[in-house]
Amino acid sequence: MIINAVIIDDEKHSRATLQDMIQEYCPEVHIAGMADGCESGVEIIEKCKPGLVFLDIQMPDGSGFRVLEQTKERNFEVIFTTAYDSFAIKAFKYSALDYLLKPIDGIELQNAVEKAVQRKTNSSGAAVEMLLENLKRKEKPGKIVLSTFKGLHVVEISQIVRCKSEDYYTRFFFKDKTELLVSKTLKEYESILEDHQFIRPHKSHLINIEFVKNYMKSDGGYILLADGSRIPVARRKKDGIVKLLKELE
Repeated sequence: MIINAVIIDDEKHSRATLQDMIQEYCPEVHIAGMADGCESGVEIIEKCKPGLVFLDIQMPDGSGFRVLEQTKERNFEVIFTTAYDSFAIKAFKYSALDYLLKPIDGIELQNAVEKAVQRKTNSSGAAVEMLLENLKRKEKPGKIVLSTFKGLHVVEISQIVRCKSEDYYTRFFFKDKTELLVSKTLKEYESILEDHQFIRPHKSHLINIEFVKNYMKSDGGYILLADGSRIPVARRKKDGIVKLLKELE
């Protein structure tokens, strides 16, 4: 299946380089048009109606985020191309949107396109809306977008009890007893959720402190959560975890 895509980047060399890489690594992607700024980016999206947009963040006449704000119909997937910007990258992670750091790596490009193809286009709008909302917030985002095989799910962070590593996936457990298996590693979510009082007592577990009931010394030491689950504590982390939990009493 051929996917129509557009590239929006103010640097001519960057556009040409990305187009060449797409031809080499992603032959299923057809570049239907290119634009060099925010205003022309909105125009090319409306003209070509792409299924995928490669979008630079920093452009002379406005950011890539402005392109999304001004686009009337966002029924396309977005892959951001950017130089390092920690604030924006954190927002991408909350929103389950892909980004490629310049200079772009071919394999990372291929992986990002594959994930974009697998996702349902009609659910990508929720991720974009979440991104734009998070960028405007002064406080920490209260929601996160989780990507599963069935699509995107917007969830309240406060309702996440714990997360468990399952190889290259992460299983989320919620207060209402529901679960979601998400196609990202636990390490990726640790970097996001550490701002929301989540701790990682064990390499396979990430827990919400709000749901901790007790620390039990038996069986080598474990944390008892409100949902009844027992979370093991790694030996090297035991002293720090016990100290933290005592401070929260």
